[in-house]
Amino acid sequence: MKLTDFDFDLPEALIATRPANPRTSARLLVAEDDAIADRHVCDLVDLLRTGDRLVLNDTRVIPARLSGTRSRETGQGTAVARIEATLLEPKAGGTWVALVKPLRKLKEGEEIRFSDRLSARVASIAEGQAELAFNLQGEDFDAALAEAGDMPLPPYIASLRAPDARDKTDYQTVWARHSGAVAAPTASLHFDEALLQALAAKGINFTHVTLHVGAGTFLPVKVEDVTTHRMHAEWGEVTAKAAEEINATKAAGGRVIPVGTTALRLIETAARSGRVEPWRGPTDIFIYPGFRFHVTDALMTNFHLPKSTLLMLVSALMGMERMRRVYAHAVASGYRFFSYGDASLLIP
Repeated sequence: MKLTDFDFDLPEALIATRPANPRTSARLLVAEDDAIADRHVCDLVDLLRTGDRLVLNDTRVIPARLSGTRSRETGQGTAVARIEATLLEPKAGGTWVALVKPLRKLKEGEEIRFSDRLSARVASIAEGQAELAFNLQGEDFDAALAEAGDMPLPPYIASLRAPDARDKTDYQTVWARHSGAVAAPTASLHFDEALLQALAAKGINFTHVTLHVGAGTFLPVKVEDVTTHRMHAEWGEVTAKAAEEINATKAAGGRVIPVGTTALRLIETAARSGRVEPWRGPTDIFIYPGFRFHVTDALMTNFHLPKSTLLMLVSALMGMERMRRVYAHAVASGYRFFSYGDASLLIP
């Protein structure tokens, strides 16, 4: 299975830099029984059945992109340089692993000041990353980060425009609860409270799980034999209550439908025994064609990058030839791609 098997031509004009407004007006490609239908997210009320269960990732994206300065005494006085940092993951003791630019000019022990309230000491530098020890922790850190940071937009959006205040709302789900992600579970961005209420009124059930999406979700696959690729681990939790709800839906004949690949990867991690068990910890599950799904009956997801692990995941669920047809239809029909783009409902 080669990386080129998951390539396709995508016009840059189809990369969405802003979400649909309102959220539920986004287009929804429905693939079922070899048929493709063009709908909208607001049509989910008609497309889903009473007794279906949507699995929602309730991670909260932190404003992980920071801009600051570092000062250093030289023979000619104080030299001040701009520093850009993107937080990747927290470590024990309150430090954060971060991508820092320019890293080569940074030294261990230096202080970077991001705002009047927020600063960090460079604790270590290794493998192209820095570990930052911030001057604040807990709620004080969260509040200062909210003031100083910007949303960590994916590279394919950030290359087209800078993040702004709108992204702090646009790049967050309406049910976001547990802070820790540096990327959004983007299929979930299409929901608003009105749609959730309409689905609940029809008898659609909801289960919340948590997977803190990491920057590894944007890392390219660099091996030609995709089966040798190794995923970046991300922390997740499926509570006993969530596991019980999902198993009850399966037993009753309802469909379990993760909203987004992150929710799917987590519940399949927790279902390696054949049924969902409570789970808490890191997962590096890699889903590609040939994977055996234990709990997923359908998937709602956005349209993904060529040669990406996410395209491999949906190809595992639907079949490679079928997904080629789906993506060819999406490109020809002008669907908007990636994090702020349109959605699909994939029913194998």
